[in-house]
Parts: sequence; C-alpha cells; structure tokens
Amino acid sequence: MANPMRSLLSISALLLSGWAFVSNALADPICVVDDRGRDVCIDHAAMRIAALSPGATELIYAAGAGDNVVAVVSYSDYPEAAKSVTSVGSHTRLDLERLISLQPDLILAWGTGNPTEQIETLERLGLPVYYVEPHEFEDIARNIDNLGALAGTSQRAKEEAKRFRTGIDVLHERYKQAPRVKTFYQVWDEPLMTMNGSHYISKVVDLCGGDNVFADSPRLIPRLSQEAVLLKNPEAIIAGGMGERNANWLEKWRVFADLLATQKDNLFFVPPSLIQRPTPRLLEGAQILCEKLDIARARR
Repeated sequence: MANPMRSLLSISALLLSGWAFVSNALADPICVVDDRGRDVCIDHAAMRIAALSPGATELIYAAGAGDNVVAVVSYSDYPEAAKSVTSVGSHTRLDLERLISLQPDLILAWGTGNPTEQIETLERLGLPVYYVEPHEFEDIARNIDNLGALAGTSQRAKEEAKRFRTGIDVLHERYKQAPRVKTFYQVWDEPLMTMNGSHYISKVVDLCGGDNVFADSPRLIPRLSQEAVLLKNPEAIIAGGMGERNANWLEKWRVFADLLATQKDNLFFVPPSLIQRPTPRLLEGAQILCEKLDIARARR
C-alpha cells in the first residue's frame, strides 16, 4: 500500500517543478539600451558571448562575465585570460563560419569598427547584437552595468561601474580649478593624427585641466601636418606611441626648438592601452595623463 505522505510529497514536487517551468517561461526578458540607442532584449542571461573588439572584450570581463566569452578578435590582449579565448579574425574582417560554429547567444559589436554587412548577417540569423561605442565616461560605466545585466553578473558589474564613476569624479574635483594647459595629443604618427573635442580622449584631456588645441576640428580623428601643430604651439604634447614602452613618436618634436612643449620638455608618454580604449582602464590612463599635466604646470 502506497505511503500517503510520500505520494503527497511527490505530487508537491511535480507541482513545484511545473510552476518553475511556467515561471521561467513567463519570466520577463532582459532588456537594455546599447550605444546606438537600440533596445537589446534576450530571454535569459547570455552564456556564450562573442566580443568583436578588444574594447568590448575588456568591458565584458570588467562586468564579471569573462567565463562566458567564447569568441574574441585580434589584439584582445586584456585581461590575460582573454588571450586563450578562440579568435574569430580581426575586427575589420570576421570569420563568420567560425564565429557561428561557436553558437554565441550574444554578440558585442563595434559599430564603426566591424564590417556592417557581417554584423547584419548575424542579426538576420537571429543573434542578439549589442553595439559597444562609448564616447563619454558615463557610457563606459553604463556599458559595464548593461553587460552585467545581459550576462547575469549584475552585482560584480555594478561594483566595477561604481569604482570607475567614483575615480572619474575624484579627478574632476581635483582638477576643475587647475590652471589650463594647451595640449596636443598625438593619436598616430604617419599620418600624423589627433582627435577633436567629441572624442573620449579629448574628454580625458579636459578632465585633467588640459585644452585640446584641435578640439574644434570638424573631424573626429583629423589628419594633420607638423606645421599645423607648430602653429598651435602647445605647452604639452602627449603620445601613446607604438607599444607600451615605446615613446619614439615624441622624439620628432625635439628638433623644433621654438615649440613651447619642447622648450619646457613637456613631451609625455602614456601607455596606449590605458588611454586609447574606452574601458575601465581609461581611469588609470587619465590618472597618468593628469600627472603629466601637473608636471607641465610645475615647469612654468
């Protein structure tokens, strides 16, 4: 004869299982707004994420979801763990067959870096695409929050986003009354390139009390002649250079004895990975850049 209590427990377990199934089926989707202002919704936390730019890779790891990343692109070298993730080509030309074979359930795309037609192909296949293209400090923090929500790692993401916001606020308070320094930031050497005031690097310069001498350029990344820089006569020149320990770009400015930055020896190097990717490490790059402009002020 069946045990009535055991039967009741079995029925209860079945009912609970059924309720859990229904609850999952009726659960609200996870929805966030990406950097193109698009609503991105997924039915469940993403477990297989493809990050299609080095910056997107850093952001998803910062959000605490590095273990969920199944695909990256070339130069995704931070954090160290990202180097062992399967590469699906470069950000300018993706290996779509390899990418699709990894069965991602979320694509982190670079709007101005990834090929439009390839991203559209992924969308036609029904893969959710979140565009990562931060231009403001708050965009970086918001992306971390959003990626944490999409990956189910919100607590870790919120902590990292708060750390970044707090660090930026500290620098803002420290330098908001600092004497301004006319600054040229060199993005590239040949061709010579900088950025206008809309670029996030220019906003780092401003945060530190610097005035980007090409802030009013109509192009986001203008190409320049050396003569254009000499006419601006910046008090400080900052460059990232090729590689973390290579400040060779600055040497070319030393031949111009009349250049104020050369006269004052205000030719400064900032590691490019800390300043030329819109990720949480931008805070560290900003701290270094601020210190360089402090040196320029002290040399007046």
